[in-house]
Parts: sequence; structure tokens; C-alpha cells
Amino acid sequence: MSGFKPAGVHREKRLTAATIRTLTKSGLHADGNGLYLKVDSNGSKRWIQRIVINGKRRDVGLGSTALVSLAEAREAAIENKKAARAGTDPIAAKRAAQAVLTFEEAAKRVHELNKPTWRNEKHAKQWIDTLDKFAFPFIGGKRISTISSADILSLLTPIWTSHPETARRVKQRVGTVMKWAVAHGWRTDNPTEAIGQALPKHDRSKVKHREALPYDQVASAIAKVRGSDAGITTKLAFEFLVLTATRSGETREAKWGEFDLTKKVWTIPATRMKAKKAHEVPLSDRCLAILTEAEQHKQEGSDLVFPGTKENKPLSDMTLSKLMKELKIAAVPHGFRSSFRDWAGEQTHHSREVIEFALAHVIKDKAEAAYARSALLEKRRLLMDDWTSFLNQK
Repeated sequence: MSGFKPAGVHREKRLTAATIRTLTKSGLHADGNGLYLKVDSNGSKRWIQRIVINGKRRDVGLGSTALVSLAEAREAAIENKKAARAGTDPIAAKRAAQAVLTFEEAAKRVHELNKPTWRNEKHAKQWIDTLDKFAFPFIGGKRISTISSADILSLLTPIWTSHPETARRVKQRVGTVMKWAVAHGWRTDNPTEAIGQALPKHDRSKVKHREALPYDQVASAIAKVRGSDAGITTKLAFEFLVLTATRSGETREAKWGEFDLTKKVWTIPATRMKAKKAHEVPLSDRCLAILTEAEQHKQEGSDLVFPGTKENKPLSDMTLSKLMKELKIAAVPHGFRSSFRDWAGEQTHHSREVIEFALAHVIKDKAEAAYARSALLEKRRLLMDDWTSFLNQK
């Protein structure tokens, strides 16, 4: 008999590419392994699979025939059948895969989560802007679970040698997003860690570090600033920054409420510290004199010690940097911390712990850090007094 199939023999692969093109009768047309071509009354065609999952018959959509070929549909049907037999729910697995964020979505989520912890809005903006420019065009639309080391390599290669600093930042930021994805169970690896050998080594010999003066030239720099035409607030802020060995932002954004002039201590809040921990700075007599003079120029309605020209805005970092250039002082504001560190290490007998804590450097050893917080304030006061005396002798 024509078309007769012996008992026990499955009729599989009944459909052909030609049949799919010409079929117009609406309804389900079987192929095998539970795979059906569904023709709708409007003529559209799509694949579905009828399969038993955990004892219940379910229909699994496999996509339109315009997007999924017959061979692809058959392959998917077999994989689903194997998964169901192993006790896995392919429908739930598909939904879970679709719930995984794209790289761009994940990066923006990470950006929002970390935004409150970053030093300032400028850094937060730069963080997402670099990914927007260099990563999103390559991998922004990809599910974060599907991104490979080859994808990371393709986005870094064009900028790795032409813009090395930017490329390193992009690599680090992509890696941060990937670690977040690992923590959420969407990945088991960080693909940025596997490409180190595939990228050429950067030449670090020409990297310019922040310029700093030799410590025996710092006093003359202060004298030069004092004798300049700069505004009084700028002059005071510069000297205060040098004497306290603080970062530019810590000094420029100082507020009167942070000072205990009786105890001669300035407590910088954690929100303005790089390590996100409050930091006490012992104040020398010269620092107290600077504060007394700054109070005479206090801006009405403002709590800022060193206000800028704009109302309720601190002195600009550019103001100090520009002053250094105009006076031909071969340093940047941050560089005076290095000058202080070199002086303290080479010209004094103060311990490394005292010096490092004076600079608010993070002490990794927890026991050492606890000791530093509790016992070193007065030792640091002696160090800062010695620094002020050294500068006044010049």
C-alpha cells in the first residue's frame, strides 16, 4: 500500500522546504518529534512544538518560518525533547534567558548602583560615557550572558594602542559590569580576564605622573603665591592645601562646620574622602591663622571656607592649576602631597604608619588601621607641625 508505515516506525521529517513554501491550508502540519508548522488563516506561518514537560503537554513557540529555517526548527525541537526528558523545563529556560539584561542595560544598572559611592558627578558621567562611546556600539545590545572574550577583544583592539589610558579604563569598566553579572548568576566568568595575552603590552615608560616639586622648593612656591596678584581666597586655599597635605577637593570644599578650632582638628567627612572614611587633620598654628584670615572674607550665607566667584560654589580646581602655570611653578596642586611624602620619608624620623595615615592612604591591615585611628592623631600633629616649621624656615 502506498505510504504504508510498519507499526512502531515514527514518521519524522515529513515536511520539506518546498512544502513549507506552498502550504496554504490553515492548521497544524506535523513534521516529527512534536514539531508542527502552524499556518494561520491570514497566511502567516510559524513553528510550534508539542511536548510533555513534567507530565503535562505544553506548546513551545519556536519562531516564524521567515526567521527560523526547517533545519533550525528541527534542531531546536530535538534539544527541547532531550531537555524535557532530563527533567528540564525548556519554556522556563527560555524565559530566564530572555530575562537576562543586555550589556547596556546591565551597565546602566551598575552605574546607578555605584553613583552614590563615586567621588563626584564628573567621574560618574565619565564612567558611563566611555562605555557609551567605546563598548555599547559593539556589545550594548547583546545579552550579557552571551558576550565572549572575542567580543571584548573586538571593542578594545581599535583603541588599545592609540588611546591606551582610555582603553584600560574601558576594559576595567566592562569587567566591573561582568563581575556584577557573575554575582547575579547570569555568567560564570569575566571575559575581560581572558584577553590579557591577546593584547599588546603598553609602553608605560612615557606615562606622565602628576608633577610635584622637590620638597626644598615648596616654601619658595608658597612665597611666590603669597606675592602674586591672585585673590586672597586662592592664596589662602593654596597654602592651606600644602600645609595639610590634603587633596585639592578636600581643601576647596571645606566647610566651617567641619572645624573644631578649640581642639585644632579638621574632620573631613567620608563623602569627600577618596577612601570614603572620615579623616581627622590636626591643624598647625599657621593653619589656624589661615582660617582666621579666611573668616574675614567669609561669603554671606555660605558655609564654605574657600568660596569661589560663583555664589555658594567652592573655589575651582582649575583656579589653582591655572595659578601654578601662570607663576611657572612646575607642579600641580595634587603634587604637593608627593612633596610632603618625600620630605617626611627622607628628612624626619616619623614612622611610615604616621606618614601614610597623615595622607589618608588606605591601610589594608585591619589591626594596623584600627591602631592608626585610635592612637596616631597626636603623633600626626607633631608631623604636621614639623612640616609647617620646615616650610617657615625656608
